[in-house]
Amino acid sequence: MQHDRPLNDTSLGAAVMAQLDALARFSADAEGLTRLYLTPAHADAARQVAAWMEEAGMTTRLDAAATVIGRYEAATPGAPTLLLGSHIDTVRHAGRYDGNLGVVTAIAAVKQLHEAGERLPFAIEVLAFGDEEGVRFPVTLTGSRALAGLVRPEVLAARDGDGVSLAQALRDFGGDPDGVARLARDPASVLGYLEVHIEQGPVLEEADLPVGIVTAIAGASRLVVTVEGRAGHAGTVPMALRHDALAAAAEMVLAIESEAKGTPDLVATVGQIEVPRGAVNVIPALTRFTLDLRSPSDAVRHAALARLRAAFAATAERRGVAVSAQATYDEPAASCAPGLMHAIADGIARLGFRPLHLASGAGHDGLALAGLCPIGMIFVRCAGGLSHSPAESVTTEDVDAATRLLVDVLRHLRPESLARPSLEGPVPLPHQPGETP
Repeated sequence: MQHDRPLNDTSLGAAVMAQLDALARFSADAEGLTRLYLTPAHADAARQVAAWMEEAGMTTRLDAAATVIGRYEAATPGAPTLLLGSHIDTVRHAGRYDGNLGVVTAIAAVKQLHEAGERLPFAIEVLAFGDEEGVRFPVTLTGSRALAGLVRPEVLAARDGDGVSLAQALRDFGGDPDGVARLARDPASVLGYLEVHIEQGPVLEEADLPVGIVTAIAGASRLVVTVEGRAGHAGTVPMALRHDALAAAAEMVLAIESEAKGTPDLVATVGQIEVPRGAVNVIPALTRFTLDLRSPSDAVRHAALARLRAAFAATAERRGVAVSAQATYDEPAASCAPGLMHAIADGIARLGFRPLHLASGAGHDGLALAGLCPIGMIFVRCAGGLSHSPAESVTTEDVDAATRLLVDVLRHLRPESLARPSLEGPVPLPHQPGETP
C-alpha cells in the first residue's frame, strides 16, 4: 500500500491546525483560552472532541473521571491497546496547543488509518484527559491517575475556590465519582501510552528540528520554606545585631540558583516570596518562599534537595534565624520506554529528519501512566519555547511533520518491542552528532 505524499504537502497539518483553532473557541475567557476541569467550556470541548473521534472511525464514551475515550479496534479481537492522547483542560489565559495538540493529532492519525482501511495488531484508544493542569482543584492528573489505579478516595473531597467538591463537579458533568476507583486498567491489556506535545522549551528550535524524542519526564519536588527572624526598627538596630528573615531568605534563594547552575540535569525555581506584615521601616521577622526543583533523575533531585536543606540550615544558624521547609508535592521521574523511543527515532529518520533525544522538564499525564504501562512522547517545536500563554505558537509544517510521524510510528510499531520502563531517571542514549547532551 502506497502512503507516500509530496514533501511540500502539509494538508494533514493544516487540517489539525484548523481543528485546534475550532477547539480554542470553547473557553470561559473571551480574551484568551481558559478551560478548567469539569466546567461548561470543558463540556463543550469534550463534545466536539467526541464528534471528531466518531468521524475518524472510533466509538466513543465518557469515563467516570470525565476522560473522553475514542476506541479503534485491532485487526484481531482481544489484542492489547495502545493509548494515545493528551489533555484538553488549560491553565487560565492559556495557549491553544499545550495538551490539545496531542489529542487532535491522535484523532487525525487514527482517521488516516480508518480512511485507508487499515487495522493494526493492537487496538488504539485516544484519550482526552480533563485534569492535567490541576488549576480548578488542588489535585492533578485525575483522569490518568484513575487509569493507573492511583486516585485516593479522599481526592474526591477536594474543593475548588467556590467550595464545590470534585465529587459533585463530576456528577454535574456526567461523570461518576463512585466509579473512579473502578477505572484502573489491567496492565496486561495496555500496550503503552504515546503522546504528542509541544516542547515548552527551546531545544528543538535551537537545533532547527520540527520534532524530537522524549527520554524522560522530570520528577519534581515543591516546598514552602519559612524563615523566622526578629522584627526591629529599621533605623535603630545596628546591622551586626539584626536577625533579618528576608536577608536570610535571599541568601537561600541564591544558594538554590547556584545549586541548579552547578548540577547537570537540574532546574530550580523560586516562584513566590512574601514578607507577611512587612513594612518599609521594619526589619522582616518572617519570610516565606516556594521552591520548585526538577530533574529527569530522581537521584539527582533528591541529592540536590538534601544539599539545599543543609545550606538553608547553615545560613539560618549563621544569621540567627530559624528555617523550616514543608514539602507540598513530590512526583518521581518517569523514563520513556526504549521500544517507543526507538520507534519514534526510526520514524523521524524515515521522514528525513535528524533524531534528537531530550528530556521533558514539565509534567504530563505520562507521569501517572508510567506506573501502568510503557510511555513515550513526541515533542514538537514551539516558538521561543513558550507555553501557558496566548503567545504559544507552532507552525503548520511542524504539526504536519508530527502528525505524519505519529501515523508512521503506529504503522511500524511492533508490540513485542515494548518493555516496562524504569521510574528512575532517563534511559541513557547515545548522542547524535550535533545533539545537545
